[in-house]
Amino acid sequence: METTDDGENDEFPPEKRLEAPNTRLIDAGIATIPDMETLRECVAYENAHQNRTQILRRLKWRAEELRENEE
Repeated sequence: METTDDGENDEFPPEKRLEAPNTRLIDAGIATIPDMETLRECVAYENAHQNRTQILRRLKWRAEELRENEE
């Protein structure tokens, strides 16, 4: 499976990751964010559309995980 950094060919854009019909799918969408660029896109999307504190908190935790993995 090929990944891209530009986000344009992402199979799971922010709206698919964050607008799932239930919390478990949203959690899975966040857990599978592959890189910081995708994470930034998701944060921007959430801020612009729903601005849900719980989702933003989960995105923050995912950012911390990604940073730890980069070290």
